[in-house]
Amino acid sequence: MELRQIRYFLAICKHASFSRAADECGVTQPALTKAMKTLEDEVGGSLLHREGRQLVLSELGQMVRPYLQRLAGEQDAVLTVAMNYKLLTQAPLRIGILPTIGPVRIGRFLRSFRDAHTGVELAVSEGSADDLTQQIERAEIDVAIANVVGRMDDRFRAALLYSERYVIIFAPGHRFAQLDAVRLADLDGEDYVDRLACEMREMVMRVLGDRSIQLYAKFRSEREDWVQTMVLAGLGFAFMPEYSVTVAGLLSRTLIEPSVARDVHAVEVRGRPRTPAVSLFLHDLAAFAWPG
Repeated sequence: MELRQIRYFLAICKHASFSRAADECGVTQPALTKAMKTLEDEVGGSLLHREGRQLVLSELGQMVRPYLQRLAGEQDAVLTVAMNYKLLTQAPLRIGILPTIGPVRIGRFLRSFRDAHTGVELAVSEGSADDLTQQIERAEIDVAIANVVGRMDDRFRAALLYSERYVIIFAPGHRFAQLDAVRLADLDGEDYVDRLACEMREMVMRVLGDRSIQLYAKFRSEREDWVQTMVLAGLGFAFMPEYSVTVAGLLSRTLIEPSVARDVHAVEVRGRPRTPAVSLFLHDLAAFAWPG
C-alpha cells in the first residue's frame, strides 16, 4: 500500500468522481483507476461501487476510510516537521550548560540568538561535566557549553568561546579589601566557603596542599547561589570564576601567585552531522562579541 494510492482514494471520496479526483491529484484518470485497482487488490475487496450514476463507498470502503485518513494525516505531519526543520521554523535546539558558568554572559548571547532566529525552539538545561558528556554522547543535547579540560576526549570537538580568571570573593569589611590582588599565600588560615561543584576544585586543592596552605571550610555547597550568599554573610571567602559572580554586594580580587584561569568552550560530537539549527547556533557563538 502506497501513500499515493491512499491520497487517490481520499480524493475520490471527496469528489465522488474519478475525473475530478485525478485533476486534484495531478494524474491521468487511467493512472488513478489503475492505482485504485491495485489498492483494492491489496485490501481484498472493492472500496467503491456505483449506484446508478452515483459513485459511493462500499461497506469495506467505509470501514477503512478513517484509517487511511489517519495515515495521510501522519504523512502531512512528517512533511510539515521536515519543512520546519529545513526552514528553521519550530526547529528544536537543546543546549547543556555547566552550572558553574556565569549566567549573565551566556544569557546575553541566548537572548540575542533568540531574537535573531525566532523559529529556533531553544531549550537550555544545566548539568555537571560528567552529565553533559553522557547527554551529548546519547544525543540528548546538541551542544554543551563547558570547561572541558581533562573531561572530554577526541570523540568531541571543542571551540573556545572565552577565557576567564579565578578571583577571590569576600564580604565588605574583609581584610582582602585592602589588597589590590590576593596571593595564594595570603589565604593561609582563612575561613573558607567550599564550592563543591567547581570543576577546578581538585586542582586548586592540590596546589594548596603542595604549598602547605590551610583553609578552614565553614560552609560547603554545590549551589553557586548558596556559596555566594554565605560569603556575603561573612562565613569566609571563596574561589570563583570572574564572570560567575552574581550576588550584589560581594567584593572580589584577582588571584595571583599563582593565577588560575579556565577556558569556556562550545562542545559537540566530532563527526556528527549538524542540524541547520546547530550550525546556526555554533556560527553565532563564534561570531558573538563576548564582553570583556
